[in-house]
Amino acid sequence: MLVIDNLAFAPVRGLMWIFREVQKAAEHALHEEYESITSELSQLYLMLEKHEISEEVFEIREKQLLDRMDELEEQGYGRSAGH
Repeated sequence: MLVIDNLAFAPVRGLMWIFREVQKAAEHALHEEYESITSELSQLYLMLEKHEISEEVFEIREKQLLDRMDELEEQGYGRSAGH
């Protein structure tokens, strides 16, 4: 019976493996986007300190980046990844 059970559930196990791989890829993409936003924020602060951009430009871009980070956290990235 064990061999028959293994054969019967093989397609289900294959689908579960595919779902896990898709989930891993999505989590990786979210992580990379979060890290990219963090890097952009750092560059933005540096540009402001060096007076390379105006405060108005800084505030607009900072809000855009922080809003996107909030969106990622609402999707569960911040809670699951410890950010």
